[in-house]
Amino acid sequence: MSFKQVKIEDLQLNPWHAIGQDWMLVTAGDEQKANTMTASWGGLGVLWHENVAFVFLRPQRYTKEFVDAQPRFSLSFFEGHKKELSLLGSVSGRERDKIAEAGLHLTFLDGVPTFEEARLVLLVQKLYADELRPQGFILPELDGKNYAQKDYHTMYVAKIEKVYTAD
Repeated sequence: MSFKQVKIEDLQLNPWHAIGQDWMLVTAGDEQKANTMTASWGGLGVLWHENVAFVFLRPQRYTKEFVDAQPRFSLSFFEGHKKELSLLGSVSGRERDKIAEAGLHLTFLDGVPTFEEARLVLLVQKLYADELRPQGFILPELDGKNYAQKDYHTMYVAKIEKVYTAD
């Protein structure tokens, strides 16, 4: 699969559907080692006069180590790969090669890992990261409902540098 770069202004994407229903892969690393995870929480918008993506990673996720170690990562969107994304979201890459098990093929765009099978790839650069905290919840029930283990997500705000679509 080859990719072509497109202008972000030309992007036709419903984030509620693409993230919340179809899911996305958050992928980071380098040519020696990369890891990915499925995400169904996140968003796209404008902050600090930049087009940005928001992603949320729990501390125990192996992919978080890769995102923390690199200045850039990718958000990859797919069509018809729900089974593969389900596997990538339920198995750790620490103990096994879950990317190979899912049957997806790692590739690199501008030095950032993504997947040949993706229909859309956002290359992003980290701008900000902070851990969600219990005292920040306006509605305390959200804390209890989503964080029974007290494993609060780290929120990353990342500038969307480039957008690629499948050619």
